[in-house]
Amino acid sequence: MAVKQIYYEEVLAECSDQAGAIGLLKQYRPYLEKIPSMRRPHESIITIPLPLIRIRGSISPAVSGIANAVSGEAVRLPCDVAVLMCDPEWKIKTGVEIFIFIHQPNEDFSHFLGRWRQTQIYLDKGYEWFMPKRYQHILSEGAEETRPLFVTFPDTPDRIHRGLRGAYLPFVTRSVYAPEEHDPHDPDALPSDPLQTDEGDRLRDLD
Repeated sequence: MAVKQIYYEEVLAECSDQAGAIGLLKQYRPYLEKIPSMRRPHESIITIPLPLIRIRGSISPAVSGIANAVSGEAVRLPCDVAVLMCDPEWKIKTGVEIFIFIHQPNEDFSHFLGRWRQTQIYLDKGYEWFMPKRYQHILSEGAEETRPLFVTFPDTPDRIHRGLRGAYLPFVTRSVYAPEEHDPHDPDALPSDPLQTDEGDRLRDLD
């Protein structure tokens, strides 16, 4: 069965929220440990869904294979959510950024991995963030450390999992329960958490 659009939308909406993003990072401990303060995790990360950056260097499509970009131009990154770490005491951004890529409907391995490669090209030119309004006081310069995290589903083709393992890229598998897949009159049919980890496919520590 192909990945459904509603699965993608559910995870995108969940990860756009700080609590949802933290829940996702809990599935991959090396990234969870990068949160500056586990006592104040919600003050230690900034989530930016469908993020925009302003690049500092021009990008030629003949060289990069992606859309032409001119220095100073706003660019939407091919990732789905950016997670920026910040110090809850000093209210400054730290040097770690995590880029979440959610498996999209009808997306095969080459495009899935290609979105991370395109993101790397944009970031390599130097950049600054278009920060959410409530965080515009925080320095928006690019990070010293940029890491990807791929999110797949039980219906994701196994070749994508094999490819990510072969590329030594971390991924987690999420089970999503869409509202219309359950009988609204059956209270036992609805899980307490709409997003659950697939216990049968535990994350391999590939980093």
